Amino acid sequence: MKLALQRCCTTPIFLKQYETSTDAILGRLGVQLTDEALNCCGYPLKNYDYKAHVLASARNLSIAEEKKINIMTFCNCCYGTLKEVNQRLRADRPLSAEINGKLEKEALKYEGGVEIRHIMEVFHDDLGPVRIRENIVKKFRGLKVAVHYGCHILRPRDLVQFTGPGTAAVFDELVGMTGADLVPWHLQPECCGSAMWGIDDGLSAALTIKKIENARASGADYLCLACSYCHVQFDRVQKRLLDEGSITEPMPTILFTQLLGLSMGIDPNILGIWKNQIDISPILDCID
Repeated sequence: MKLALQRCCTTPIFLKQYETSTDAILGRLGVQLTDEALNCCGYPLKNYDYKAHVLASARNLSIAEEKKINIMTFCNCCYGTLKEVNQRLRADRPLSAEINGKLEKEALKYEGGVEIRHIMEVFHDDLGPVRIRENIVKKFRGLKVAVHYGCHILRPRDLVQFTGPGTAAVFDELVGMTGADLVPWHLQPECCGSAMWGIDDGLSAALTIKKIENARASGADYLCLACSYCHVQFDRVQKRLLDEGSITEPMPTILFTQLLGLSMGIDPNILGIWKNQIDISPILDCID
C-alpha cells in the first residue's frame, strides 16, 4: 500500500514523536509513505481567507491525484479540512474552475479523484484488525485509558463519516487490541479547547482542565489520542497549566501510535516516549 502523507504543520516543531512513531509502525506493516511536497492543509486560514484555505488543500489533493494515490493524515484538523474541501470542490463547479485556474501555474489540476484517509481508518479498514493483532507482541496489564476522539473525526457527521456518522468505535477497538482497559467518560466527545488557544486562552484552558478532571474522576491513568492539535493541548498546554498552578496533578497523554508501537515491540526511543512534555515513561512498567 502506498499513501501520500499529509503531515500536520505542528508535528515537525512540537511533535516529532508522532512522525517517528507513525513511520515506524506503518513501515513494519508494509505501508509506503510519501510526502510528495505537500503543503499546509489550509486549516488555520479558513476564517481569514476561505479561498486561500481551499487552494491549500486543493493543491495537495491535485498532487496526490497526479500520483494516483490517496492521502493519509494523522491530524484530525487536516482530515476534516481535506474532506471538506474535497466535497466542496466536487459539488461546486465554479469554485473548482477558479481553483484550477490557480493550480495551472504549477501544471496541476483538481478532478476529485482522491480519497482522504485518517490514520485510524488505515489501521482498521485498510490494514485490518487481523493484521494489527498479528504484529502485537506485548500487552498492557491494568492500564486504564480514556480515549479522546477529537472534534474533526466526529463533526460534521455528514461530512467526515468516520466509521459511520458520529461514531469512533474503531478507535476504541484499536486501543483495546493493546490490552489497555478503556474507561468510559461522559466528556469524551467534547472539544479539548485547542481551537481557542491564542484567541481566548482562559476559555481554552477551562475546557482542557474540565476534560482532564473528568477523565481522572472516571478512573483513567492516561489519555490516548490521535490528533496533533489535541496532543499539543493535552501535553504542552497542560504542562504550562501545571507550571502555573492551574492544575495540581498531571494527566499523562499518549499518542495512539506510541501506545500501539509499544505493543508491537518497537524501541521506545523511536516512538519518542521521552519527548512528551508530561512524563509517560511509567507506562513501560505496564506492558509485558
